[in-house]
Amino acid sequence: MPITKDFEYHKPSRLEDVLKLLDTFQAKAKILAGGTDLIVKLKENGEQPDAVIDIKGIPGLNEIRMEGNALTIGANVTFTELIESKVVKEQFPLLWQASGTVASIGTRNRATVVGNICSAVPSLDSGPALLIYEAEVLLKSLKGERSVPIKLWFTGPKKTALHPGEMVTGLKLALIKEKHGASYQKLGRYAGEDLAQAGVGIMVTQSLHYRIAYCAVGPVPKRSESIESFLEGKKLTPELIQKANEMSGKEISPITDIRATKEYRSHMIGVMLERGLLNAYTQIHK
Repeated sequence: MPITKDFEYHKPSRLEDVLKLLDTFQAKAKILAGGTDLIVKLKENGEQPDAVIDIKGIPGLNEIRMEGNALTIGANVTFTELIESKVVKEQFPLLWQASGTVASIGTRNRATVVGNICSAVPSLDSGPALLIYEAEVLLKSLKGERSVPIKLWFTGPKKTALHPGEMVTGLKLALIKEKHGASYQKLGRYAGEDLAQAGVGIMVTQSLHYRIAYCAVGPVPKRSESIESFLEGKKLTPELIQKANEMSGKEISPITDIRATKEYRSHMIGVMLERGLLNAYTQIHK
C-alpha cells in the first residue's frame, strides 16, 4: 500500500535541529525512529503529518547507560538491543522478559521502546515493566526539559502526556537495590507475532514487597496498587493467591474485540496472575 499524503522529510544530525523543526511544525510533525508503527499509519492514512523527522542519526539517542543508581534508555534503542544488554537482563529482568515477547525478531530489530510508549496502545508489552520499575519519561523542547512519571504518561488509548513541540529523548529507570524475582505473562492467540490479549507483569523482592501491573485489560496499562498492598510483606499461600485473583476483577476493565472477549480476558488474567506470582516468588523464595 503506497503512502498517498505528501509531507516534508527531514533527517537532522543534531538534537537542537530536531527541536527547532518540532517547534515549527508543532502537532503536524511526527518523529521517525524505528518506524514500525508510523509507516503503517502513513500507508493507511491514520497519520497525515506535514513533516516527518527522522532521528536515527542523532548522537546519543541509541545508548543504554547505567549512571549511578539509574538506567537511561535512549529514544533510538531497539527491543533487540534491550534483549542483548547484560545490565538490562541482570538488573531489570522484567523489562528484558517483556522485550522478548514484542512482535517478531524482525520487528524487534527496528522497533524502539520509546516508540512503543508513544504509540500508547493498551496492549503494549513494555507497559507493565516500565510501570513496575517506575520509569520516568524524559522530554525536550526548545522551552526546556521535563520528565513525566510513566504512571501519568498514558492518558487514554493511543494518547499520552506529550505536548506539541516536544520529543521523548529517553527513559530513566531507578535501580531496584533489593534482589527481586520477575515474571511477565502474556496471552496471545498463537505462538509468534501477536498483540497481547492480556498481559501482567509481577515483581517480588526478598523482603516480600510486591509490584503488579497489567496491559490489554483496560484503556491504559496500570499498576494494581490494591493487590500490592494486600500482599505486602506476606508469604504466598493458595489462599492469598485466590484472594488476589478475586481482587483482580475490580482492577481491570477489559473489552471484547477481534482478539478476545472481555469474559475470556477476565478469566485468563486470574490464571496469569497466579502463574506470574508463583514464578516471580519462587525465583528468590525457594
